[in-house]
Amino acid sequence: MSKPRLILSWSSGKDCAFALHALRREGRYDVVGLATTFNSAFDRVAMHAVRRELVEAQAAATGLPLWRIDLPWPCSNEDYERIMTGFVAEARAAGVTAMAFGDLFLEDVRAYREKNLAGTGMEPVFPLWGRDTSLLAREMIAAGLEARVTCVDPRQLDPSFAGRAFDAAFLDDLPGGVDPCGERGEFHSFCHAGPMFDRPLAIRLGHTVTRDGFVFTDLLAADVER
Repeated sequence: MSKPRLILSWSSGKDCAFALHALRREGRYDVVGLATTFNSAFDRVAMHAVRRELVEAQAAATGLPLWRIDLPWPCSNEDYERIMTGFVAEARAAGVTAMAFGDLFLEDVRAYREKNLAGTGMEPVFPLWGRDTSLLAREMIAAGLEARVTCVDPRQLDPSFAGRAFDAAFLDDLPGGVDPCGERGEFHSFCHAGPMFDRPLAIRLGHTVTRDGFVFTDLLAADVER
């Protein structure tokens, strides 16, 4: 009997990357693609601010096709839900019956995703749900996952954490009250190496800027001059 075909919501960060690793280890689903929403005005992943070409490189390293979902800027909730409804219909037409997310413990986020998929024929899947994030963060690192922090919310975490490697020293330096996986939006990341990839991605740090109340560190492919 064939496995259910699943597409993974892919933000480019460590949580979705480790969710892919967990899904493949578990083996219940046939993971057939990665779905990423891009800000069409800037050609970057929303919040993570990662360039499209880096996400495409990630997808190539996973061996999976990238399903690109372009969002307008600004994007209302109505526009977002209309566009995502169209994406879900397209995925269902391709035989996809499940969609996975890297969410960890925010009940309202999970409920929103379940509500939007209800009645579509797409099963919501949360492979990392309920894990102790202190243990999970160190499990990621022990497994060989490497990531860089691309966005920091300075209301929750000092801007100096932007651009840092997600490693044991980073976790040790986090102040109390900050989730080790940044699940409350304290920080966002870009995963560039780990067991979910067949090769590491060579990247370098670009400029760090403050925009719309957040601190962003740009990432570039190591061979790109900008």
